[in-house]
Amino acid sequence: MGLDATDRRLLDVLQKQGRISNADLSERVNLSPSACHRRVQRLEDEGFIRNYVALLNPTKLGRTTVVWVEITLSSQSDEILNSFEREVRKVPEVMECHLMAGKADFLLKVAAIDTEDFARLHRSRLASLPGVAQLQSSFSLREVQNTTAFPV
Repeated sequence: MGLDATDRRLLDVLQKQGRISNADLSERVNLSPSACHRRVQRLEDEGFIRNYVALLNPTKLGRTTVVWVEITLSSQSDEILNSFEREVRKVPEVMECHLMAGKADFLLKVAAIDTEDFARLHRSRLASLPGVAQLQSSFSLREVQNTTAFPV
């Protein structure tokens, strides 16, 4: 089923305020609480809402160094790709991993404590991932924009 304007308003509010009560949400989108609840349930059931999470403050956790790592594999065989993807999921500092088109095979977003922590992680975990032929790291100097909210 498609999204109408009310569904889009619901999604917009929920992705910015995931802990909003159903009563407050229904007021914000001009629906009765029961209709609001039914719509949110449908959006969950249909997979528009994938999950609810708490977004943590990386500074409070001491993870102030963000590194983007381009990884080139020795081969793009199914065996190497599958093995790399399985093992990279086991590295908790890897916040995102994307299979890419272009020069690098994968792009990783890594949250490290500092450059020394990243150097340790680079040596002990990233360089030893299956099939890794080359790594190119770029350190973020400052976060300019960071959102989890999709335009709806």
